[in-house]
Amino acid sequence: MDIFSDLLLGASTAFQPVNLFYGFIGCLLGTAIGVLPGLGPTATIAMLLPITFGLRPESALIMLAGIFYGAQYGGSTTAILINLPGESSSVVTAIDGYQMARNGRAGAALATAALGSFFAGTVATLLLAVAAPPLAAVALKFGPAEYFSLMVLGLVASVALASGSLLKAFAMIVFGLLLGSVGTDVESGMPRYIFGIPELYDGLNFVAVSMGIFGICEILRNLENEHERSVGVKKVAGLMLTRDDFRRIRGPVLRGTALGSLLGVLPGGGAMLSSFAAYALEKRVSPNRAEFGKGAIEAVAAPESANNAGAQTSFIPMLTLGIPGNPVMALMVGAMIIQGITPGPNVISEKPDLFWGMIVSMWSGNLMLVILNLPLIGLWVRMLTIPYHLLFPAIIGFCCVGAYSINNSVFDVFIMAGFSVVGFVLSKLRFEPAPLLLGFILGPMLEENLRRAMLISQGDPTIFVRSPLSLSLLIVAVIVLGLVLSPSISRKRDEAFTE
Repeated sequence: MDIFSDLLLGASTAFQPVNLFYGFIGCLLGTAIGVLPGLGPTATIAMLLPITFGLRPESALIMLAGIFYGAQYGGSTTAILINLPGESSSVVTAIDGYQMARNGRAGAALATAALGSFFAGTVATLLLAVAAPPLAAVALKFGPAEYFSLMVLGLVASVALASGSLLKAFAMIVFGLLLGSVGTDVESGMPRYIFGIPELYDGLNFVAVSMGIFGICEILRNLENEHERSVGVKKVAGLMLTRDDFRRIRGPVLRGTALGSLLGVLPGGGAMLSSFAAYALEKRVSPNRAEFGKGAIEAVAAPESANNAGAQTSFIPMLTLGIPGNPVMALMVGAMIIQGITPGPNVISEKPDLFWGMIVSMWSGNLMLVILNLPLIGLWVRMLTIPYHLLFPAIIGFCCVGAYSINNSVFDVFIMAGFSVVGFVLSKLRFEPAPLLLGFILGPMLEENLRRAMLISQGDPTIFVRSPLSLSLLIVAVIVLGLVLSPSISRKRDEAFTE
């Protein structure tokens, strides 16, 4: 089938009333949690994973995807109106977006963010549709050795692109790998690290762990540092951009879209890295760089385009290779496993309606988000007045019910509570939790492919270097590791993250 017939198949799935409904719910929730500082798509998707048990796979994944890229839209609203980014990828948007609002141009800033996001999302969706099938076709030729090498590269890249100390990022990867090894060994049937607890024979519950580390932990952190939010812009007007505005944002939107599309594919990349990189690039190449920090419209257009492009192209390695590049994609892999779907290149051939339906739903979701964000801006402004001391207890109660409902087990609630404390302590010690979750997800897959490869080769470890593709992936992993460990690159990396 050619790409047009594939897209028609996707449209027949995405435009089903039930999938449109769940896509709209995902976009609405994504915008809402993007608007509310302190919540993010990772925490929200982690909390909603139990709900997906009762949904069709297409509806569940379309809704979760909508939450992810919807949060990129919503995060810009608080960044522009109250200088408090609702989502980490909107941090740089606040620098000039808030200054535009103070100068009476809040409407123009919000319109720039929405239109730039829509354009970038559309381009990234087309790129996903074009790039994913040939990449999946190549991945079908992967054996256990190639998959092992690919996962090693993914883990190394996630460490390289993680913010903060490299040593702490390595420690989180190892901690995640250890957590992934808890349970019954598939090959020998022997229990590992269960400490006499029968509930651990099946391993640690992915949903409970992720809800604890990203859901409850995030609430604890925000209760510790609750911000007083005052909305300086009560009414937003002037949503129509002038001809001069369109002229000024054209280049930044194109550059941000291209950069975000590229960085989104990288393990550890995604929306946040894309937005920061686009802002840094624009600050160097823009003819109006002197206005940056004082309300430059280019400084809103570039990062907002980049973060949406990065959010959507981060689906490429997840859908085609089954390799998550960031915590949200790790949760999406978990959602697919919950639905009985094995992530990887076979999804295109075995579940074409799901694969193409998700791609088409991204375009319809971007259209929904433009409609949700601009005409309903007054609603999002009023949402900012919801006090956290009313919002968070309801979220914690929802998490407890969700954790219990997975296996009807109180033990999972205790696991969630325990890992919320672990996550909070790690955050206080400045350990980033994202590598931990990637290690937890990839650990069992890494071990399985390592053991398969060794069985095939009858214990000969040279199988990982005899295959040209496996050898190439390992060489790239070593080069990346060598680069990030070199003092000059490490110093520049720290300076980039500090900036």
